[in-house]
This record gives sequence, C-alpha cells and structure tokens, in this order.
Amino acid sequence: MPIDPILQGFLDQLAAQPTPKVHELPAPLAREAFNALMQLVGPKDVPIGKIENRTIPGPGGEIPIRIYTPIAAGSEPLPVLVYFHGGGFVIGNLDTHDGCCRILSDEAHCRVVAVDYRLAPESQFPAAVDDAFAALNWVEENASALGIDANRIAVGGDSAGGNLSAVVSQLAKQKGKPKICFQLLLFAATDVAEELPSRHDFGVGYFLEKQTLDWFFEQYVPPGAKRTDPKLSPLRATDLSGLPPAYVVVAGYDPLHDEGLAYAEKLRAAGVKVAVADYPDMVHCFTYMQTVLPQAREALVAASQVLKAAFAAG
Repeated sequence: MPIDPILQGFLDQLAAQPTPKVHELPAPLAREAFNALMQLVGPKDVPIGKIENRTIPGPGGEIPIRIYTPIAAGSEPLPVLVYFHGGGFVIGNLDTHDGCCRILSDEAHCRVVAVDYRLAPESQFPAAVDDAFAALNWVEENASALGIDANRIAVGGDSAGGNLSAVVSQLAKQKGKPKICFQLLLFAATDVAEELPSRHDFGVGYFLEKQTLDWFFEQYVPPGAKRTDPKLSPLRATDLSGLPPAYVVVAGYDPLHDEGLAYAEKLRAAGVKVAVADYPDMVHCFTYMQTVLPQAREALVAASQVLKAAFAAG
C-alpha cells in the first residue's frame, strides 16, 4: 500500500527543513529538537482529571514520574498503565509524551504512571531497564496509597519504551513479581542485535531512519555488552511462555516493522494471547502526529480501548 498522502506531505516538509538530523547532533541538542517537534505535532489541550508530578527512589537516584488520573475517576481503585516513553533511550521525557499519556488515561479509564528513566549516553544500558523495573515494582508496592488495583497493572510504551515494556514483562516473569496483566507494545524495538529487512527497506525518508537507529544504539549500548542479551533484545529470549497478553502496534513504513511482527509471532507461538494492529500506510510512531494525521489519535484511542477491555477482563 502507498504511504498516506497527507503523511507523505508532512515528511516532505520535514525533509525540506535546513536542520541537522537527530543522529548529526549531540544528545542535548537532539533532545531539544525532539521536544520542539513534539510541541509542534503532539496532542494539544487534552483534558485530564488530575496530574501529579513526583519522584520515587531508583537504583541510580530519584526517578521522576507523572501520575495521570482520568476524568470522573471516582473513589474505587483504578487499573494502571506504567508507561515508558520512546526516543531511542536517548531523547524524550515526561513532557514529550504528556498528551499521549492523557489520552491513554482518559480513554482506558485508568491511572497512567509515566516514568522518566535515565537516558544515554550519560547513563547507558542497563540503567533504563533498572529504572523501569524499579518504577514498576514501586507502583505495585504503593498501589493502595495510589488508588490502584494491584491486580490490574499493565505496562506500555512506544519505540524504546516498547522495548522496556517487553523487557520488564520478561523480568517480572523470571522474578515472580510484580504481576503484569497486559503489555501495550507500540512500534517496539525488540532486536538490537540483527537487522531485519524493514531496517533497510524503510531506513531513509520515513521519519525514523536507520542512521538514527544506529546512533541511538551506539549511545545506549556500552562497549562489551552483548546485543543478544534479552534485556537489550527481548526478541532473543528463549522462552516467552507465561508472559502477559499483548497488543502490538506496527507501521508498514517503519524500520522496526519486522521485529515488531517477529516478537508478536514469537509470543503467539509460546502460547501468549496477542493482537496485532498493522497500519500499512503509516510510519514509526505516527501516533505522535496528532496535529497532522487524523489516524494518529484514532490509533491511540483504539489501543486505549484494547487496554480498557483487558482491564475489564481482569
């Protein structure tokens, strides 16, 4: 299927800008550029019941989090989505994904705890994994005080955040806690060790580029680390049985398309309940682009409804 014409027009506009690409910038400037892009294209003025910013203890110091409570939350404990933002483990923060988290919270009628894990290159692997798992455990341990139903904890994220969601789900299974009821994997990076065909087929001109991916992984993965480690490449885990059900979102023109599908297929082969939403005319993380594409909000709302149904199923 051809790429969506509105999306192609937006990509053409981006390409015409006389600005360096992400991988041509030092990390601090890359973050500023991504922040500016998200301010331009991200969801605007999304209503929400309540937002609380706080910090929690982490293995490398305090971890900033943001807690979202939906409109008309009531007094009963709510399910929760622990959300990890995208950005290649190098860029992104609580503000870049604020609108997306608001939509997820209100549409799924759950609390969302967004986690501002440490970024590379200042903090390389496994810092992000350690922070993500620490935050997940903190949510479970403090569920009562947070007004959260500890039996309905889901994890989710986009891109690098999808990677972290898959990784902490595997860690929770290995360690026997916390209990995760669902994984929301949006455009997830699942294999940093091997380049499947979509990395090359859509590696130039489709929003996320292969050179940028390579740069992200160079920042994140320290020298000597094995890229086949499942905590880096969750697709490389030998046993995916017993993991929570998953909703896997992929896009046809995404360099990460094939590894997202491969992870869904491997989960399914291991007996895990999986649903896949493949948007064939879209690009990586198109759900960000809500001022540009009507499909962006629609896809995120659809994911929220799947999450809501999973919570209702217990």
